[in-house]
Amino acid sequence: MSDLDGVRAASAKFYAALNKMVNGDSSSMDECWWHEGSVTAMHPIGGRTPGWDGVRESFAGVAHLSTGGQVTLKDQMIQVGGDMAYELGLEDGKVTLAGTPMVIDHRVTNVYRRKDGAWRMVHHHTDISPAMMDVLAKLKG
Repeated sequence: MSDLDGVRAASAKFYAALNKMVNGDSSSMDECWWHEGSVTAMHPIGGRTPGWDGVRESFAGVAHLSTGGQVTLKDQMIQVGGDMAYELGLEDGKVTLAGTPMVIDHRVTNVYRRKDGAWRMVHHHTDISPAMMDVLAKLKG
């Protein structure tokens, strides 16, 4: 398998896990990420989450509030350099978060690292979603 094919496979695995997450189950994220303190996520709900424990918890929190949806990656572009790779694209779809249906239309950057022959995610960054942030603010308020 070429490096590019390896990153594509890692991306497909991540987006399969993301789709399970928007349907209430974040457990597949464990297989997509390196479980290290140096991984990070910047979700559409704002903020920066460092470390695998925090990233896993953030996906689990969204899964707990999600009751249905589908997200696809469009306009994928991948660049590989040694044991690091990045992917750019557009996340497109619909989700229901805390009972509120919303549209997903985010730019995304994902960073992958190869270790022991396996590609896994080390960073996920999307545009902020004011609609998602509003729903979460209402839940806290």
